[in-house]
Amino acid sequence: MKKNYMGLQRRPFLTPIWLAALAAAVVLSCASLLWGRADSTTVIVIRHAERAIGTGADPPLSAAGQARAALLARMFGDTGPGRISAIYVTPPLRNRMTAAPLAAVLGVTPSIAAGDPRELAHRVLREQPGGRVLIVGHSDTVPQIVAALSGMDSIPAMRDSQYGTMYIVTVPRLGRANLLRLEY
Repeated sequence: MKKNYMGLQRRPFLTPIWLAALAAAVVLSCASLLWGRADSTTVIVIRHAERAIGTGADPPLSAAGQARAALLARMFGDTGPGRISAIYVTPPLRNRMTAAPLAAVLGVTPSIAAGDPRELAHRVLREQPGGRVLIVGHSDTVPQIVAALSGMDSIPAMRDSQYGTMYIVTVPRLGRANLLRLEY
């Protein structure tokens, strides 16, 4: 009786091919899982609008500040896909008033955020992964928040007269953050 040696030769030859195909399938499934979770969080960081001069310790917005807050609502008040999903403000009245027109258009209740600016940046990324967020801060906290979000230490300080600076920081789950600085 003759032995079938052809069958023996094929099995060892096909084993590396099947193992390579299985490894490729595992790699592709892991890559697709990571790709699906690799969304970015977009954070818009601004300083409160112009405040009224000489109206006490917690001044409201001036007429120019109210106009700037209304402009912010027109810029980001789209309620369609990609809209701002959360707003964070610090406790002073001028910050809440800056965010109020946009919050009313979007139907979003602003979260009051007190404390360390860097902790606020981490809180936003933790609570709003993949979302679009507005943070209204102060001239001394905006650069710290942007630095914490972007990982860049060279964010310039803001002058007391500088109200129209806007930072847009896109923070991916994987990779480095992107930073855009605009005037509005």
